[in-house]
Amino acid sequence: MKLKHEVRARQTIETITGLLENGIKKISVIIRHSDRFFPTEARMEPFMGLTEAGKSFALELGKSLPEKPIPKLFSSTFGRCIETAYLIDKGYTQQHNTQVNHTITSDYLAPFYIKDIEKAIHLVQTQGSDLYIRNWFDNKIDDDIMENPEKTSAILSEYMTDRLKQLNGSEIAVCVSHDWNIFPLKEFKLGLAHETKGDVGYLDGVVFYEDGGQYFVTSFQSDPQPI
Repeated sequence: MKLKHEVRARQTIETITGLLENGIKKISVIIRHSDRFFPTEARMEPFMGLTEAGKSFALELGKSLPEKPIPKLFSSTFGRCIETAYLIDKGYTQQHNTQVNHTITSDYLAPFYIKDIEKAIHLVQTQGSDLYIRNWFDNKIDDDIMENPEKTSAILSEYMTDRLKQLNGSEIAVCVSHDWNIFPLKEFKLGLAHETKGDVGYLDGVVFYEDGGQYFVTSFQSDPQPI
């Protein structure tokens, strides 16, 4: 069966390893969950798990992580993100024979920016997701339906830099989230419009890091940008 979105685990790993090879010590990455089932009813959206292929992709990403720094895992409260984080954990443990701490869930990695889920779903069904995202970013969606997109990006950026500040120097923060959490970071922090740069793929990541006391954000599609 053809995947609905591309898998970009390799690009995410290459971005991380490139930074490590350049001497970067503190890294936090926000990634989209792996390939998952899609519901036939909108109310089932939070409960959809990973496909068998998605499970394999997440496990392999865990195996591909460098042995050092050790991953510190965070996840959205949605099942597919928790499942992805669990399998990244298992893949890393199998590859490196090193235990990691239990995954920490966070509402900031979930769709906190959706204020009225019923109205949002209706508009997505009417407009299509691509146009809806553009209308959101262009402030054409009422604030009582969706949080302001630039504020959403700022909240997510602050959450990711806070993860950096809490690392002990031998850890990397791996935060499993959703494509709609990553879209505003790409749009407002990296200047990457989804119309030209494409969808956020499975296991696609945006990487935050500290260098010389300053914070930066990057991805495989962009040069580093100061925060």
